[in-house]
Amino acid sequence: MKNKLRVGILGATGMVGQRFISLLENHPWFEVVTVAASERSAGKTYEEAVGGRWKMSTPMPEAVKKLVVLNVNEVEKVASTVDFVFSAVDMTKEEIRAIEDAYAKTETPVVSNNSAHRWTPDVPMVIPEINVDHYEVIKHQRERLGTKKGFVAVKPNCSIQSYAPVLTAWMPFEPYEVVATTYQAISGAGKTFKDWPEMIENVIPYIGGEEEKSEQEPLRIWGHIENGEIVKAQEPKITCQCVRVPVLDGHTAAVFVKFRKNPTKEQLIEAIENYKGFPQEHNLPSAPKQFIKYMTEDNRPQVKLDVDYENGMGITVGRIREDSIYDWKFIGLSHNTVRGAAGGGILSAEALVELGYIEAK
Repeated sequence: MKNKLRVGILGATGMVGQRFISLLENHPWFEVVTVAASERSAGKTYEEAVGGRWKMSTPMPEAVKKLVVLNVNEVEKVASTVDFVFSAVDMTKEEIRAIEDAYAKTETPVVSNNSAHRWTPDVPMVIPEINVDHYEVIKHQRERLGTKKGFVAVKPNCSIQSYAPVLTAWMPFEPYEVVATTYQAISGAGKTFKDWPEMIENVIPYIGGEEEKSEQEPLRIWGHIENGEIVKAQEPKITCQCVRVPVLDGHTAAVFVKFRKNPTKEQLIEAIENYKGFPQEHNLPSAPKQFIKYMTEDNRPQVKLDVDYENGMGITVGRIREDSIYDWKFIGLSHNTVRGAAGGGILSAEALVELGYIEAK
């Protein structure tokens, strides 16, 4: 790409906004030119606005330190400076839907990490390795919004990344019933141990709204477009429990699956190891070379050893074994703020550029 696309980050001072900024440093296609946040941060440099709240393990990129934070609510002003935006705003769902639509109506594509638009019928919710064909619904969304270039696209919840791709690879074997328990890192709540000392040596067996998302969002990803809307799949049925655990980054899932067909362990491993999608086929900048990796050791995947597999953009799987009640069970691991949040958003934007939905204004 000759000239990098100009990118804005909405909600740039929060944890996901920070992750976007750290991952976009030296990106070959995108350059962060605008950071926007709440009114209280507006007018300060990004470095001043974040202050001592920089939560990434790598230093704040020099290129953003002196950018003056704009008021995210001054939509026209922010939109005039960029080709598209990543949205990680911290607002109510109604406010998020309104502000993301407002940006889209300025002919600015919005790639959102937020959940507010995940069930808007003509908004695509995409894992780029699985369902880039859902971007075709954008033309119907543009008709509703009255736009030529503007639209909203979202990525799914971080909790499903550790098992939905695996189940997708296994679709030829017709999985129809799934039980999943996710053990979720505290960064999924935008926290560090410094912010949330109560989580040290603790487990909390409840994360508000998470179980419904974990059960329903995969079905939307596996769905199809009908009459300008995405219709969710009916199977496999998923039931889920979500538990907060004392881990900084990395969501682990313990999953049990029933199949209509009877795959062997070797077939299951081969299916995930060979699974690839649009990002791999088009060699997108953020794409993991191998999306899903099977680990043969009994004690893997582990968060400490494996969460950064493929720079946090890959999924690791282990302990595929037969079950006495279900057919097969496995453990999956994904990086919740890279693949599950900002990194997944960046990969989505790359796919949208490759498909011609995002271009320079």
